[in-house]
Amino acid sequence: MRAQVHYRSVEVRGHEIFYREAGRADAPAVLLLHGFPTSSHMFRDLIPRLAGRYRVIAPDHVGFGRSATPAATDFPYTFAELALVTAEFTEKIGLDRFALYVQDYGAPIGLRLALAHPDRVTAIVTQNGNAYEDGLGKEAWAPVFAYIAAPSEETAGPVREIRSPEGIKWQYTHGVPDPSAVSPDAWDHDVALMARDGQDEIQLALMGDYGSNIDLYPDFHAYFRASQVPVLAVWGGHDEIFVPAGALAFQRDLPEAEIHLLPTGHFALETHAEQIAGLMDDFLARRVC
Repeated sequence: MRAQVHYRSVEVRGHEIFYREAGRADAPAVLLLHGFPTSSHMFRDLIPRLAGRYRVIAPDHVGFGRSATPAATDFPYTFAELALVTAEFTEKIGLDRFALYVQDYGAPIGLRLALAHPDRVTAIVTQNGNAYEDGLGKEAWAPVFAYIAAPSEETAGPVREIRSPEGIKWQYTHGVPDPSAVSPDAWDHDVALMARDGQDEIQLALMGDYGSNIDLYPDFHAYFRASQVPVLAVWGGHDEIFVPAGALAFQRDLPEAEIHLLPTGHFALETHAEQIAGLMDDFLARRVC
């Protein structure tokens, strides 16, 4: 029987946070943190596959999906702030111990949460969720780094292209051997949400703040070494945004990290949700539950 998924919201710091939840309340918890430019919608195929054994929770970050999207003048769109909101969100819904699933933007948000509350994190599943400079694809990140170094209308142009309809579709289809296996509904969903009023300022603010995550990489690595938190990397091996070297780098600080490079791209769940769920179930059963 397919697990029932519930669609809920809770107020955090005066902002409505939308989230998807499935599974028993007393089951081991898995917190799914999405990346750019998507939302918890990216987990629509994974959640039912995990819900029979885990309490699965997937929020939309502020500014994304169905969560509140205050103007950039009314909310500090930084990764530090999104991590604080996420930590308070977990407290509001009574989530005190959980495994993390992080992808793209979800990685620095989740790892900041782990730095602040290492006792809460039982394991980390990273799906193209980067924590090492090795993982930053040079061509993909060049426009972002140019904007960080010198924000201007000129440097903002190439960054805006990343969230254009063509740029979003590319993130879903690049590196996928058979692009016809990826539903257009996935990128159409994101394109519509990224076209809302205020998104230009919101997304430029976050892109401009991305360097703060790289500055924290040494702290993330120290956390890995000190905690030896169980890590499973299930990585789209053809990703040009966060390249496979970023997955392999986890073993420098976590020798027992389990690495799987899958023959797909950045949004690996679009083509490999069943395989990723199986790898997670095996990993969590052995290392956590």
